[in-house]
Amino acid sequence: MWSESSICKLLGIQYPLIQAGMAGGATTPELVAAVSEAGGLGTLGAAYMKPEAIRSAVRRISELTKRPFAVNLFSVSMQDDWRRQREAERALNAVRERIGLKPGSEADGELRTLHTPDWFREQLTVVLEESVPVLSTAFGLLNEADREALQRRGVRFIAMATTVREALEAERRGADVIVAQGSDAGGHRGTFHLTDHPDGAQVGTFSLVPQVADAVQVPVVAAGGIMDGRGLAAAIMLGAQGVQMGTAFLTCRESGAHPAYQQAITASNEESTVITKVFSGRPARGIRNTFIDMMDESGHKPLPFPSQNTLTGEIRRHAAEMNEPEYMSLWAGQATRLSRSDRTAGELVHSVMKEAERLLKSRKQDA
Repeated sequence: MWSESSICKLLGIQYPLIQAGMAGGATTPELVAAVSEAGGLGTLGAAYMKPEAIRSAVRRISELTKRPFAVNLFSVSMQDDWRRQREAERALNAVRERIGLKPGSEADGELRTLHTPDWFREQLTVVLEESVPVLSTAFGLLNEADREALQRRGVRFIAMATTVREALEAERRGADVIVAQGSDAGGHRGTFHLTDHPDGAQVGTFSLVPQVADAVQVPVVAAGGIMDGRGLAAAIMLGAQGVQMGTAFLTCRESGAHPAYQQAITASNEESTVITKVFSGRPARGIRNTFIDMMDESGHKPLPFPSQNTLTGEIRRHAAEMNEPEYMSLWAGQATRLSRSDRTAGELVHSVMKEAERLLKSRKQDA
């Protein structure tokens, strides 16, 4: 029943299901390839990866599947702002002491020199050189020259939007597909203009989707809180052409998510997550833990992205080495009660599609 779907035709996929490009290591080549092999669109979350690491991962994916897949990058300034670094170091020192790390700096000592690399230009070059079929972005859009470069290579462009205004802007700027990301979604809010929405636009998935679908002409994909075929069927009924799922794939066998992270997801529920800036400086939905509580209680205002993300990196890495989820960034959506840890990515894709097909056919028969 999906062969006539506009998004399936456009992206060359069998099913209208996209695995979200979750940066940070969860989207292994094996996960990406497994989703694509099952008929969906697997996505490599490459925003924090060095360009040559992206090249290696893309080549590995291409070895594992001949079907289309995507690479996801951040389209946002990576310029640092360290003006409040001393204040931030003091706030984080309490966490460092708790987990056995040295202080970032003494109260009046010399501050560390930190720098966030900006690899976007080189990352995009790799995407083009390696003939990646689809590019998706978060936090913003491509400039005209980059969009034209994709068009010349036949690369499809997927943009994320959190409001109708952003969706219209994405359509004007050449997006082939728009992901309508509701506030239910795990991970970073894709909001373009944080000055207008400091905590990211907070429009729920099933309020946002029909409004975006009515406003734009390109295919719309629903994202946020979708974990099974019921979510896909509901999204289709509201005018979406497909869905993007992230949290559901984090607990699949091919996922690169830390085991403690996976356990935290399966042990959580719809009340467990909060929107926070304390890990990265940008609003993101994750499971509330000790790190978030300590930062909130400190009264410290996080540095802007990407500086806060760079500053907290050693804490998150050390916590992962300690198998201590209380100090890790546990990005997850609001439907974690529906998570399962006993299946492959392919099994998840087929389960979602089978359930959605049954529900949609049942509705058609009832009508």
